[in-house]
Amino acid sequence: MYLPSTTIPLLLTLAFLSYLSIFALKPALSAAEGRETSPRANVILIMTDDQGYGDLACHGNPIIQTPHLDRLHADSVRLTNFHVDPACAPTRAGLMTGRYAHRVGLWHVVMGRTLVHPDEVTVAELFRDAGYRTGIFGKWHLGGNFPFRPQDQGFDEVWTHGGGVVGHTPDYWMNDYFDDHYLHNGKWEQVEGYCTDVWINKAIAFLTDNPSNKPTFIYLPLNAPHSPFEVPERFESLYHDNPDVPDAAFYGMITAIDEAFGRLDQSLKDANLFDNTIVIFMTDNGTSRGILHPRGSPPVGFNAGMRGKKGSPYEGGHRVPGFIRWPAGNIQGGRDIDTLTTHLDLLPTLCEWCEVPIPENLKLDGTSLAPLFAETPPDFPDRTMIAELQQTATFPERWHKTAVMTDRWRLVNETELYDIRADPSQAHNVSTEYPEIVQQLTAAYEKFWTDCSENYDRTCELILGSEHENPTLLTAYHWNNESGEQRDMPWAHRHIVAGPLQHGYWRINVAQPGTYAFRLRRWPAESNLKINEHADHLEPPEIPWHPLEPAKLKATTALLQIGKTDAPIHEAPVSMDDQFAEITVTKVSAGSSTLRAWFTDDEDRSRGAYYVEVERIEK
Repeated sequence: MYLPSTTIPLLLTLAFLSYLSIFALKPALSAAEGRETSPRANVILIMTDDQGYGDLACHGNPIIQTPHLDRLHADSVRLTNFHVDPACAPTRAGLMTGRYAHRVGLWHVVMGRTLVHPDEVTVAELFRDAGYRTGIFGKWHLGGNFPFRPQDQGFDEVWTHGGGVVGHTPDYWMNDYFDDHYLHNGKWEQVEGYCTDVWINKAIAFLTDNPSNKPTFIYLPLNAPHSPFEVPERFESLYHDNPDVPDAAFYGMITAIDEAFGRLDQSLKDANLFDNTIVIFMTDNGTSRGILHPRGSPPVGFNAGMRGKKGSPYEGGHRVPGFIRWPAGNIQGGRDIDTLTTHLDLLPTLCEWCEVPIPENLKLDGTSLAPLFAETPPDFPDRTMIAELQQTATFPERWHKTAVMTDRWRLVNETELYDIRADPSQAHNVSTEYPEIVQQLTAAYEKFWTDCSENYDRTCELILGSEHENPTLLTAYHWNNESGEQRDMPWAHRHIVAGPLQHGYWRINVAQPGTYAFRLRRWPAESNLKINEHADHLEPPEIPWHPLEPAKLKATTALLQIGKTDAPIHEAPVSMDDQFAEITVTKVSAGSSTLRAWFTDDEDRSRGAYYVEVERIEK
């Protein structure tokens, strides 16, 4: 086509102006608008177990070796005022739901209070329903029976150990961190290798083997460096004979995590997934072993100047690392965010970044942090958040190991007030100097308490006879007792070996009426041990946290009771060759109840059945 000579310069001018206008408008586009045509990001949410804020070289620890996590720290936006709960299961419940753990039915780490109510919506369910592939690799600690399992709560691919720690009663008998049996989508499979390497390798395989090319959400809750303190010798040897190291195995476990993370990070680069993968690194509570206080001696270890550690309402119990890197989302480059943030905020933040809808009726306690990551962050609303530890089988108590937090203040256990900006080590209680702040934070806590306590009677029960899980295995891990004391419960393999003459009951819900078979065991089925076998040759992998008096009992009778203490008691004899005693009960009614199971001997001594397999055999 012929164009007049005067037209060509005009068209070139218009094209140049159009080019300039695009670049002039580009800075005004929001981050969300800029990503509308890009593939949705992958997410890898990493949470280690019992590693504290000071257990990283990048946070000033002069001894520990964490070069790969230090590099992540350098390349991330860091949440430097980031908080969780002071213990593992409550943190996990809040992280998965964006709601306070007490609100969703959980406030302990054992004794039947580690279950998130099945009505709750998890971040995995939201991402799965929005088209993501979802996988968990590591520690779940929110229930091992239907409907509390990770595969019931939104995860497509599941590799976990049982219970809250390797070696808890729901875990495979005598797992020890090396070449263990793990639950793969509900079935036990043995896997060669050290636990941390297993979880990382499984996560890498899930991320990179993606023929559907769907975006992927990975939850990577590593069980290390929680006890038992087991790690390949080459890591532990890095810290031997150093008097300034609180525990060589604990530090070695963290360095093993660091090496495995480096392998995960390299896999992202190799698969061309590095830029558009949101990587989050955090821990579930303060350090358990990174700082020790030997009697009569100065502290050993490094806690970044904080008071308290795991289980404490002081800063060292719940302030943890929070690194977030996402190059494609312009979240990188070593910037600090000092605003008060918590684990409850990650669900709404990730949903906003990944365009995952949140139901309008879902009441979250967390807030999306996305505005804080803008180049020029807007004013973020002041808010008051709670970190609290209860650990009781009964109901929570007001102000039990509680921190009420704002950007500046910490009200601890109702009576201690700290200005965290001026006094980060929480050495000076200023409650008498600022009574109006105490009053303000007390009112905020009372509002939180009233709000959350409305759900305390929404009991989480173990389901029997469901079409989704039959038979169902009950273990002493979920026992309850009237005292509510954790020390009375044999919830780990080492306690099972000791064989204490302890009792408890399970809160149950019978899904369907009918005839049920109850198989009572003193040892788990995979051990192949008999009820009256004492197994003195077994040595648990660590010293008990709560020593229980070893006891030998020659069981002669197995007993079972469904319902209150005046309900009928069913019996079966026990012989020396029995691995279990089976009791069949007809006409078991549907609905909520309690279940007790125990063994007695000829001297009227008794011991609870630590394991009971329940199967509905007839309608």
